[in-house]
Amino acid sequence: MLRKNIEEAVTFIKEKVSYDVEVGVVLGSGLSQMVDQVTEKITIPYEDIPHFKSSTVKGHDGALVFGKYQDKYVVMQSGRYHFYEGYSMEEVTFPIYVFKALNIKTLVLTNSCGGINETFKPGDLVVINDFINLMPTNPLIGMNDDTLGPRFPDMTEPFNVGLRESMKNAYHKHDVPYQEGIYAGFMGPYYETKAEIQMIKRMGADMVGMSTVPETIVANYLGLNTIAIATITNMATGIQKVKHSHDNVVKMAQQASRNLLKIMDSFLALI
Repeated sequence: MLRKNIEEAVTFIKEKVSYDVEVGVVLGSGLSQMVDQVTEKITIPYEDIPHFKSSTVKGHDGALVFGKYQDKYVVMQSGRYHFYEGYSMEEVTFPIYVFKALNIKTLVLTNSCGGINETFKPGDLVVINDFINLMPTNPLIGMNDDTLGPRFPDMTEPFNVGLRESMKNAYHKHDVPYQEGIYAGFMGPYYETKAEIQMIKRMGADMVGMSTVPETIVANYLGLNTIAIATITNMATGIQKVKHSHDNVVKMAQQASRNLLKIMDSFLALI
């Protein structure tokens, strides 16, 4: 059924988009400004694409945007959907399967998240070098289709070292401090408690959010070269001294996206 659904979505998309895409980008909360930089743009609402779902979270548009970014043809998932919205893990990660079927070579994941490492501050852009899955399930549970990927995918290097090196060079070009860290994927949709943050910190996580991990698992399963950038929009509970607000998260992400746009311009030119 999954393969059939992928084929139906790809067939529909190829009726609208005639060129091949090289890079897939998933845009997190408040980061949709990147689509404004795309030329030769073709926008397809999720509701039109077979088997795609709707995003219900503020700061997440609901469309695939195709076009040229710098000198590369890209597809951008402008607004993701999340496990906490009531979707299954297969539904949450379905766009990644479609990206792979469209023959992208590189996947760039972005998100907005809370900082646990106290050397981070709101507005920082942190490259993720590993993850901890704190969600109650993962998208590979169930019968495996060996034509898509292996039953037991390796996670030694979930985020490609070569891509991280290119990203480091892009940061340096714009004099933006380069930071890496471990991302913990939390189910949500509430902001974590102080006790949970202390637990996650002891596990070794530098930041925590409610996305990215399921997509990373599927991307590695499919053999995609993957990189992920987290925007620190707030410090986690117990570190931040005020209560959390999603409106503030989106606002900070939009401010930080100016640096992210500059870095992405250089990164895509390097890969």
